[in-house]
Amino acid sequence: MNLSVTPGPAKNKPTLLVIDDEAGPRDALKVILRPFFNIQVAESASAAIDVLNSWPIDLITLDQKLPDRQGLDLLQDIKLHHADVEVIIITGYGSLKSAMEGIRHGAAGYLLKPFNVTELLSLVNQTLEKKQRLDFLRSFLNTSTGLWGSETECAQAWKELLAGYQAIGKSASDNVSHAEEIPGLLPLLSDLLEAKDRQLLNHCSRVSFYATLLANRINLTLAEQKSLALGAFLHDIGKIGPETYQFADDEIAATGESVSNRHHPEQGAKLVLPLGLPAEVGQIIAYHHERWDGSGYPFGLQKEGVPQLARIVCLAQTFDHLTAELPGRTPLSIDDACQQMRSYAGTHFEPKLTELFARVVQECKGSLPAMAMATTPTDQSDS
Repeated sequence: MNLSVTPGPAKNKPTLLVIDDEAGPRDALKVILRPFFNIQVAESASAAIDVLNSWPIDLITLDQKLPDRQGLDLLQDIKLHHADVEVIIITGYGSLKSAMEGIRHGAAGYLLKPFNVTELLSLVNQTLEKKQRLDFLRSFLNTSTGLWGSETECAQAWKELLAGYQAIGKSASDNVSHAEEIPGLLPLLSDLLEAKDRQLLNHCSRVSFYATLLANRINLTLAEQKSLALGAFLHDIGKIGPETYQFADDEIAATGESVSNRHHPEQGAKLVLPLGLPAEVGQIIAYHHERWDGSGYPFGLQKEGVPQLARIVCLAQTFDHLTAELPGRTPLSIDDACQQMRSYAGTHFEPKLTELFARVVQECKGSLPAMAMATTPTDQSDS
């Protein structure tokens, strides 16, 4: 189905669910969007859940304040149980913090009431295009075995994946003619992580940000800084495989490391080989679970045998697992996380890097969560 904001027969229209307890905004949205959508409405969170369980919904407009529940709480439930449904928050009680919280929990966009009709339709169109991309990627990941086959099969699968992705709407990668153009690959790689699990994308974005914080304090070349940012962002790319996966269900070791899939470093490094990325990026993916004392996996490397950039990402991803807010898990404060990581200096982590990392994140802790929330390598590709 070609999802876009153009009038058409009802059977070809996407279905949109308007969730708002106020009749005025609800009716206004119905009038504006009815030419382009089949419309369902709900006045409360419980009514919205009933609709979602009864109808195939493509897109939701969600009010932030509902009579029986906060909109952000409902959003988290929607993304947990209906991950393929895209959500736009439309609210009269907006703030930068609430907008960032909405994006963090998977909202595709955020509008303030009273909204501009042109702005609304533009955001809806962008969101439907995103849904097309993610639906295509989910289907590809669920049906294609080539990405996990031989090097030749993997390279061919990437060509098919890139071609299909570029064919959707006005992708940011439209003008990319070959995989070696890394900036053009970033939207695809980001969407692949989100297609697997939104929290996986958030984790990888934060880890890239934390690693970059440390990179600014040590003597790295510009090329190494870019490889570190990209490698940190892709460190868990091996988890997009066919295995059932949710980031929130990751089994976490005492140090905060994920131990649910010990094959993902090797799988990820093999997966990105055909993309022509810098060798350091592949090393980060392959070695980010190696430990200073040789007790890590998958190769049991130790001390300087673990590349420095991989040692940095090991610290960054551990810190994020310790401090991330996830369902059913109580995060540590930044100070407590640093204290725990310092206790593993000399065993899991290189001592000097551990102390420097702890000092840097503690210096930045006042603004750290907000700064790390939506950062991706795209933000620093030209820095």
